[in-house]
This record gives sequence, structure tokens and C-alpha cells, in this order.
Amino acid sequence: MATATTHISVEDFHARYANENGYEYWFGRVVRKSVPTWLHAILQSLLAEIFYEQGYYSGAELDLRISREFQPRPDVAASLELDSLGYTTKPIDIVAEILSPDDAIRKVLEKCQHYAELGIPQIYVFDPVERSTAQWNRAEQQLEPITQLNLTNGSIVLVNDILVRFDQRLKRRS
Repeated sequence: MATATTHISVEDFHARYANENGYEYWFGRVVRKSVPTWLHAILQSLLAEIFYEQGYYSGAELDLRISREFQPRPDVAASLELDSLGYTTKPIDIVAEILSPDDAIRKVLEKCQHYAELGIPQIYVFDPVERSTAQWNRAEQQLEPITQLNLTNGSIVLVNDILVRFDQRLKRRS
């Protein structure tokens, strides 16, 4: 993720970048998101589908306007309730970030910490190359490897089941 060094207001950010993909607002700075690979894009659509199947509204690249200082666009967002059909202004239930080859892990960790500060209860990070999944641990301020997603509505999704479906999507159709 590249970060601009010039500070801009959130209003300027919205005026310049609201209609463009790939940018986030982090504390007065424009942050460029990594460009997704096929692995990233396939896993992103699959996770949105899985969260939907578990009873959540879900989508990709949703603007979170919960805070004036930090307005990210998580790879996948999921919520049991919609606070509006426009931009989300209240904490949602789940965010999932999917690593791309050029993601700096320190920026991913920083992003997870900011998500937690916004009040988002479940923060997941998926690595499609390493085939691993981690969840943000608020108390320890770190990512911890997991084998299942224990969702806020009580649903449980096994990481292995996600990987099986991911592999199915990666196979060529004849």
C-alpha cells in the first residue's frame, strides 16, 4: 500500500476519490490499496458469498464512514443489519482483508488495529497464497491463526471448507 505524504481533509478526499476504486482515507492521508490478483479477486467474491449464506449482508470494497479520520474500504464487509443503503456510518460485524503480494504486513496490522478501534468485532485476514487465515486479537493486538470463523450470529465456518470451495473456483471449467 502506497501512502501519500500530503495531508488532505476528509471532504477533499471525498471530492477527489469517492468515485475511484483503490483508495482509502487514513488520518489525513490518501492510501492506495494494493492491486488485487486473480487469487485475491476469487477469494474476495467467495467470502462475500459465504458471509451472505450465513445470514449477513455482504459486499466488497464498501466505504466505511464510521469515523472522519479513518475511512477504509475492506476487501469484504459483512453485517447482520444495514444502517443505511448508502455509506456505512456504524460499526459492522465483520471485515475481511485478503493479502496481495505487495501488501506490507505492518500496514495490515495497523489497519486491523484501526478496525478494532472503530468497534468492528470480527477482523479476519486471509492469505490466498499461503492458504492461511488469521483473526485479530484485541487483547494481544496481533493476528492469530485460526481454523474456523466463529461468526457474531453464532455460525461457524471452517477455514478448510472455505479452502475447498476456493480450490473448486480455481479449477478451469470445461
